[in-house]
Amino acid sequence: MLDSKFYDTLSRLQLRMSHKSSLNMSGNRKSVQKGISAEFSDFREYMPGDDLRRMDWNVYARLDKLYIREYMEEKEAVVSVLIDTSASMDYGAKSKAELARDLAAAVGFLALNNMDRLLLYDVKDMGRALSVGGGKNAFPKVLHWLEKLTFSGEADMLSAVKKIQRRGPGVTVLISDFLHSDMLDENNAAYEKLLQYLDYCKQRPVILHTLASEELRITLEGALNLIDSETENTLRLTVDAKSIDLYERELNRLTERMKKGCAAGRGAYVICDTGRDRNQLVFQDLRVIYDI
Repeated sequence: MLDSKFYDTLSRLQLRMSHKSSLNMSGNRKSVQKGISAEFSDFREYMPGDDLRRMDWNVYARLDKLYIREYMEEKEAVVSVLIDTSASMDYGAKSKAELARDLAAAVGFLALNNMDRLLLYDVKDMGRALSVGGGKNAFPKVLHWLEKLTFSGEADMLSAVKKIQRRGPGVTVLISDFLHSDMLDENNAAYEKLLQYLDYCKQRPVILHTLASEELRITLEGALNLIDSETENTLRLTVDAKSIDLYERELNRLTERMKKGCAAGRGAYVICDTGRDRNQLVFQDLRVIYDI
């Protein structure tokens, strides 16, 4: 996991939202509801029972009518984090699973530090989300939950997303290698359907495409027997310059498709390399997910 210096630096940042919050808990996000925070929203005519301290006497002097000043009320937003815990994530000299934990920890800390409500999901067990609020003092609960995650079997990301708790506008962060047949199949369009559903739920999608360095930069060569870590299917393949070039072109095509789809939904897409220094990854590559 990451050290205290890392979190001290992270505490200066805030996740970017696309929609105003509609929850009733106190927090740091601007809400669609009216309240008494410091940011002015609008005027409305006085009604019996209104707080006279909010009367705008300057408007009364000009219009000879009583008007109340309304302000944007600050509420907590919901940050949902879905972690792909399928077997393919447990791969790499520096595993995708460990990077997924670190990314989820970073996002979780940001949410709690800014008084948002955090929902953590294991995509293979969507019915048992960890719901955490109350500020960064609750962060140890997040670390404990992440440490207990196990990576095995298969996962269906689209089905998982449709099971998130709908608790108003917010941010949904997906941490996955997206190496699932339905996600890779353009004709199936599962990835696009996933983004459409998040948009319907008024969620800003943040796609953290977590890949091992070995998947981004192929160094294998010769005749190999490849084994699918989730299905255990095998494939006999000769890895040469031609096959590597084809792989790299298809990978680039996939990432461009994912990036384009995410941008259309006012979201953010980031390739997260397991070999990348954590500070550079979080504070440079992930700048697109923050309000700076």
